[in-house]
Amino acid sequence: MEQEMERRERCHGEEGEGGDEEWVHDSSVDYKGRIPLRASTGAWRAASFIITSELSERMSYFGLSTDLINYMSKVLHQDLKTAAKNVNYWAGVTTVMPLLGGFLADAYTGRFYTVLLSSFIYVMGLSLLTMSQFIPRLKPCSDMKYCGQPKKIHEVVFYLGLYCVSLGTGGHKPCLESFGGDQFDDNHPVERKKKMSYFNWWNFALCCGLLAGVTVIVYVDVSVGWGVSYLILTLSMAFTILTFYAGKAFYRYQLPEGSPLTPMLQVLVAAIAKRNLPYPSNPDLLYEVPKSHKSKGKLLCHTNKLRFLDKAAIIEDMDALQAGMKNQSAWRLVTVTKVEELKLVLNMIPIWLTTLTFGLCVAQGSTFFIKQGTTMNRKIIKGVTIPSGSIYSLSAVGMIISVAIYERILVPLLRRATRTERGIKILQRIGFGMIFSVLSMTTAAMVERKRLRLAEREIAMNVLWLAPQYLILGFGDGFTLVGLQEYFYDQVPDSMRSLGIAFYLSVIGVGNFYSSFLITAVDHATEMSSGRSWFREDLNNSRLDNFYWLLAAMSALNLCVFVLLAKRYSYKSVEGRVVVVVAD
Repeated sequence: MEQEMERRERCHGEEGEGGDEEWVHDSSVDYKGRIPLRASTGAWRAASFIITSELSERMSYFGLSTDLINYMSKVLHQDLKTAAKNVNYWAGVTTVMPLLGGFLADAYTGRFYTVLLSSFIYVMGLSLLTMSQFIPRLKPCSDMKYCGQPKKIHEVVFYLGLYCVSLGTGGHKPCLESFGGDQFDDNHPVERKKKMSYFNWWNFALCCGLLAGVTVIVYVDVSVGWGVSYLILTLSMAFTILTFYAGKAFYRYQLPEGSPLTPMLQVLVAAIAKRNLPYPSNPDLLYEVPKSHKSKGKLLCHTNKLRFLDKAAIIEDMDALQAGMKNQSAWRLVTVTKVEELKLVLNMIPIWLTTLTFGLCVAQGSTFFIKQGTTMNRKIIKGVTIPSGSIYSLSAVGMIISVAIYERILVPLLRRATRTERGIKILQRIGFGMIFSVLSMTTAAMVERKRLRLAEREIAMNVLWLAPQYLILGFGDGFTLVGLQEYFYDQVPDSMRSLGIAFYLSVIGVGNFYSSFLITAVDHATEMSSGRSWFREDLNNSRLDNFYWLLAAMSALNLCVFVLLAKRYSYKSVEGRVVVVVAD
């Protein structure tokens, strides 16, 4: 009865929060392993080092990835389909590897040291790419002016360097962003509100790094050479390591708690073992550790979804429980919080699946959109020709505009309208951004059709015609991608936050694999049905416009499914959390 009364008080928010202003009691420690002092650790003073590191790392990544399809076409002499698929495979691996890195960080190594180790692997990969351009035996050809077929050793070293970058990104990307989120105390109303802005400013820095990568670095690729640009990227990544380490004394550290998969397996095993037991008359009779005994982490309120799993928390012998837990196996009895954590993960799966089509659309920005630019007139003013990869910068401009509008205009208005901290729900933000993926693919289809008609008359369309589809896609990114970051960080169990960011990144990664699969399937289907593939070596003989119409239709259908799922979704409910109402 005492346990039941305590849970009712917690779930109805009768317990305050943020009582100790001087010290941080969210299970984090400072760099010496002590309870962090709020005034000298965390929040923006620590996040500024992390966001700066993200800016320089993203310049390295986008500077490499944006012009990669042109490198494979011009230097490695791959045809359009092969180059696009190879870029998609690499991008896919790069954004799926964080699942491994995030798991290791959450379970064993911790986020800080995972970021450091992976950064050195990242630099090693960029160094290999640099050496492949400067060391004579590793260059593509002895004479680059007459290079019909690159050396095999160059391809080996080049791909080894690329996939070292993938491995480095696997640890760096999920852990750096989640480590930044750890600098804000969820139990402190002021810091919790700042965390909501953190993801917006994080993406502002990401876009600034993207802009530098796709303009300055791509210009160096074209005007000076690949080797010089790879050298700049290597130095930029080395600067990232120094910047990140400089903030060591200001960070708050969440200690790893072991494999986050083990408690989930325990819930499944216990629920199956007790499958024949009747449900208790009141869910408050399910087992939970009293809050006074909870040393770290948060307790979650019970929800009525996936009720079969609740059987894992049914108390079989109350007398033995009150006498002591020595004989109780964790594989036989688990807490309501552990059950709810598994429910959170299972509820995320349909949301994750319905975001993959958005990742598929994003993948076109770094492949076919750029390849379109190579066939167009790239003179914007007299005497100024921009590299085809630099047009990708417009997606970052669109994202910066949408993030700024959301943070500075929409959020204050929505907070006053809804009288809640967030303004709108996370999934509403994500769904709103998905609308722009439909509009972007529709615009791309119309622009490509116009380009093909002009190409028949041997007229080259100006590259700025690609601006609308890039800006619209970037505008959608500011809502959907930022929303996905916040969703997967906030809604996963606290012990899985690096994995949560990895789940977000996997949307982009699997989206790239999805794109490669779809290209192969459409290529085969159109070749079989009409004898003419939509993807030919000469872009002017291809039908990318039809492919974009297909993506627009898929995105619209997917959006309808997402809306249905979002309406039924139950968000994480933390016991004792007081919701702050925003006054007019």
